[in-house]
Amino acid sequence: MFSHGVMPPLMFGGMILFMLIGFPVAFSLAAVGLFFGFLGILTGHFDVSFLQALPLRTFGIISNDLLLAIPFFTLMGAILERCGLAEDILEGTGQLFGPLPGGLAVAVIIVGAILGAITGTVAASVIAMGVISLPIMMRYGYDMKLATGVIAASGTITQLIPPSLVLVVLADQLGKSVGDMYAGAIGPSILQVAIFLGYIAFIAMWKPHLMPPIPKEAREPMGWKLISRILWGMIPSIALIFLVLGTIFVGLATPTEAGALGAVGAMVLAAMHKRLTWDLVKQAMASTSTLTAMVIFILVGSTVFSLVFQGMDGGRWIEHMMAQLPGGKVGFLIFVNIFVFFLAFFLDFFEIAFIVIPLLAPVAAKLGIDLIWFGVLICVNMQTSFMHPPFGFALFYLRGIAPPQVKSSDIYLGAIPWVVMQLILVAIVIGWPESVTYWLDGASNVDPNSVRIEMPTISDAPPPEIKF
Repeated sequence: MFSHGVMPPLMFGGMILFMLIGFPVAFSLAAVGLFFGFLGILTGHFDVSFLQALPLRTFGIISNDLLLAIPFFTLMGAILERCGLAEDILEGTGQLFGPLPGGLAVAVIIVGAILGAITGTVAASVIAMGVISLPIMMRYGYDMKLATGVIAASGTITQLIPPSLVLVVLADQLGKSVGDMYAGAIGPSILQVAIFLGYIAFIAMWKPHLMPPIPKEAREPMGWKLISRILWGMIPSIALIFLVLGTIFVGLATPTEAGALGAVGAMVLAAMHKRLTWDLVKQAMASTSTLTAMVIFILVGSTVFSLVFQGMDGGRWIEHMMAQLPGGKVGFLIFVNIFVFFLAFFLDFFEIAFIVIPLLAPVAAKLGIDLIWFGVLICVNMQTSFMHPPFGFALFYLRGIAPPQVKSSDIYLGAIPWVVMQLILVAIVIGWPESVTYWLDGASNVDPNSVRIEMPTISDAPPPEIKF
């Protein structure tokens, strides 16, 4: 007979085993959950009434209005990726910073941040930046490791910068406002861009031959023609960013409504650049449908797993295991971040968000950890899931579009310094919580224990006689 203390770790181990074998994550989660559910029923350690809630929970996922933000933001990013907007912005910005050592790398980081705020998807940013900037960097003699690393890193910023899809999913799993999650991510986003730019500046001063400036014969003269092209590419895009995020921050629109507004705005921008075609829209809708279906199936599978896991007292097992960690909150945070870091070698950010966060969030809440700060911290850490050699998806995307002369070893080795910088940001957010909480609304100064609600007393005396 199995005991309650053995079943949860066996369940968790079974999930890891299925994923290492290579089965699709969504179906692995559902299969493990149902298998252990039936096993628990046979051994008397799982109540069959838990499974009766499964149809209602599945319907709740499909009818969740918040998750509609995912296809809307994905469609917005897919349209902007295909309409050539990134090319316009990067070409002008590259000419602006090109005369400086490392100028192209600076342009890639800045445009990657802008593109990330527009598209919200890492794949779109990495592919767009790689196709446009990698051949130029190779032509002008950039070190290959440095060129591939900066391109991959510029795409992963997308995961942290609002309107990131990861922040939408984390807000849903933590039961928090997407607007607060977006506001909390502003500070770490700025810090991440600053750390990347600081690293480029350091390399440019220390070893400028690794990132030479654009030759004079390839530069455009600095003038109104160049500036107008940069502004024409940037201003409408930045206006769309402020329109989408601003309506969320001021409370005029929900994330779903803002996402729909962003999708329409993306079509308007594509039309302004005379690149809106039926083929573009169909391709964008096809990629949006694929991503949305994947997310929903993973979410349904994770719901089956978590339902059975909780029914097996998995929550108590996690809580007991975390309570044994030394160091209290700090020990918990260190363990969680190391755990997520290594889990990111095998799982992508959606899988981590749907599987791990529901297990860790209750423990974090009991320790008194602010869940918005906790969610942003996990999001910062999950950036590394795209940069881990050799499984990082950003590296796969870059390998797919890089010319044959670019070695895979250059891509993998080039990613390592940027992973270290992402981990530095994790340490900063842990040591400086105000980097997240500063951008949130101030907490109420009213002590709930001091609030008294007095009800009027009802007299026993008869009501006064009313004479007409």
